Amino acid sequence: MFSFLHAADIHLDSPLKGLENYPDAPVDQIRLAARRAFDNLVDTAIEENVAFVLLAGDLYDGDWKDFNTGIYFISRMGRLRDAGIAVFMVSGNHDAASQITRSLKLPDNVSLFGHRRAGTAHIEHLGVAVHGQSFSSRSVMVDMVSNYPQGDPALFNIGLLHTSLNGRPGHEPYAPCTLDTLRSKGYQYWALGHVHQLEVICSDPWVVFSGNIQGRHIRETGSKGCTLVTVDEGRVTAVEDRELDVLRWSICRVDPAGCDTSDALCDHVREAFEEERSKADGRPLAIRLIVEGRTPLHNRLHEGQLQLSEEFRAIAANLGDVWLEKVVLKTRSIAERRESLSGDSPLHSLLQSVEEFRFEQSDLAGLVPEFEKLRSKLPPELLGENDPFRPGEKELAALREEVKELLAAKIAEGGRHEN
Repeated sequence: MFSFLHAADIHLDSPLKGLENYPDAPVDQIRLAARRAFDNLVDTAIEENVAFVLLAGDLYDGDWKDFNTGIYFISRMGRLRDAGIAVFMVSGNHDAASQITRSLKLPDNVSLFGHRRAGTAHIEHLGVAVHGQSFSSRSVMVDMVSNYPQGDPALFNIGLLHTSLNGRPGHEPYAPCTLDTLRSKGYQYWALGHVHQLEVICSDPWVVFSGNIQGRHIRETGSKGCTLVTVDEGRVTAVEDRELDVLRWSICRVDPAGCDTSDALCDHVREAFEEERSKADGRPLAIRLIVEGRTPLHNRLHEGQLQLSEEFRAIAANLGDVWLEKVVLKTRSIAERRESLSGDSPLHSLLQSVEEFRFEQSDLAGLVPEFEKLRSKLPPELLGENDPFRPGEKELAALREEVKELLAAKIAEGGRHEN
């Protein structure tokens, strides 16, 4: 019997995004989060006495500012070497973008699969064959599985692959493949990377995305870590999650129904924050607050959004290691005046115009030339997934709804001033 760890998408020294503008943010924890999570991975491997560790791509995050990132990685591999633990890894799309990474000399307990063809590493005393192939460039759009050799029925076969599989929301469709193609290789375990959410695709054979080890922004919520796999007599007997993250991201939704005053809403938000904090198991927590639902406070909330956001930030700060990443208002008025929403009212016509408005192309750079000039000066990591300069219809629809609510609130406030 033996065990191994499967991890992916380490993104060493990648900055966490969303808290950097707050003067009270945990700067050191943000800056070192990926390294501390990787330290937890190394500690877990040693504590669990695993035979080897699999890293399924995107160990790095493009080119480094200096060699400190590589030196840090080599030192941690030295700890695993001293513990008798081998490491097998493939490069993913972010690794392939780095010229410095390709020149790094790896310790002798670390095996990096090449990008020209799929290779196989044998662990003779365990009867294990690990098969893998690295990305040759940042954008690989072909099925790489066809290059992998057929599994040896006399061995426990593992496939190490950075892939989008058949596509996952929020992830580029790199190295696409199908579950049937993976099964056809006759492997007992596929260790996948690229998708940042833990997902067990299949258990016959085991096909697993371990997710990333540390959430980097609000789109990567919940616990993050690696997968511990136990093998006995050539068969997987246990697949367990191990949490590694050191700072957690959370989306907190609060329904304002029943809150007749701002103080009542603040109390409700405090209770919601406390509940989210209890789920973080003592980790620092970054929260995006979404206030959503019908409320008599609708107009007041939209008019005083800036002040209210500061009050919510104060609530978070009072709880300790909790930071408010953003406040999103998605409220509706409980009682809407029928006359203002009737088909012949000015407000109805205005809101209808906003609803019917469509960009001919969902490209802000095409709408305003200055956007393209600004976009060309931004670092490429900001223009990958969820490019803010090229929003999709979902983002534009949300923007239209926000404009409608602001207009309705302003017009309603104007009506009150007249009374």
